[in-house]
Amino acid sequence: MSLQSLFLTLARGAAAAALGLACASPALAADKPLRIGLIPSVANAATELAVAEARKAGLEVELVEFNDWVLPNIAVADGSVDANFFQHEPFLQLFNARRGANLTPIAYGYSTTIGLFSKKLKKGQPLPDGATIAVPNDPVNTGRALLLLESIGLIKLKPGVAHQATIEDVTDNPKKLKFVQIEGSQSARVFDDVTASVTYTTFAKQAGLDEKDGLAFDNTDPANVRRYAIRWVARPDRAQDPRLLKFIAIYQQSAEVKAKLRSLYGDLISFPW
Repeated sequence: MSLQSLFLTLARGAAAAALGLACASPALAADKPLRIGLIPSVANAATELAVAEARKAGLEVELVEFNDWVLPNIAVADGSVDANFFQHEPFLQLFNARRGANLTPIAYGYSTTIGLFSKKLKKGQPLPDGATIAVPNDPVNTGRALLLLESIGLIKLKPGVAHQATIEDVTDNPKKLKFVQIEGSQSARVFDDVTASVTYTTFAKQAGLDEKDGLAFDNTDPANVRRYAIRWVARPDRAQDPRLLKFIAIYQQSAEVKAKLRSLYGDLISFPW
């Protein structure tokens, strides 16, 4: 079944699933596989290791991949999946505010930096005048990308805009950089069409780049490590689901999971749990 077909099937069954959950007993719910929504990411290999460990412990977990950054939250909200694991808290807050939702962060996962990556430039080479830079198009990650570019002296932003910065807040652009805003989850596909891209390490690796090849990275002070950590997210009524809490504990306590993440991201990953 294609991802699109899977999502359509999930959407058609959302109302029935919600009714079934309302009527189901706790014992019946516990017998069902735990369903976790994800986006395509190299980090999913570590989550799959946790799934295998959970199975040995008697817990069945299904991973459901979605192809953008909105569908996993919609699926949690409508009950198609029990939780998701792909976003940091500022992104979740924005989704809740825009959709009138009340999804809840449950626990920390790993935390990675974003970086300026390029297939056309080597580390240490300056960006040429007029270079085209891809940045994520959602407001939270647009701001984070622009702050990175400001931190390395490529642009200046209006004072005080911080992580809410937009392209319109660029006040000084001496290299006349051209910005292209793209769907963040599609970042791996644009490297051949731009000079460089500000994106998460996972998407750079999907494009065949090594995490050590980044031209620059955003700051990694303790506040940002937690602010931008990938979170486990669920509806409030499922926040204490014993299956979910058990799976999170398996993920966080697994030496294999941590080793896999370290092998994927090297020194560009932290574990705030």
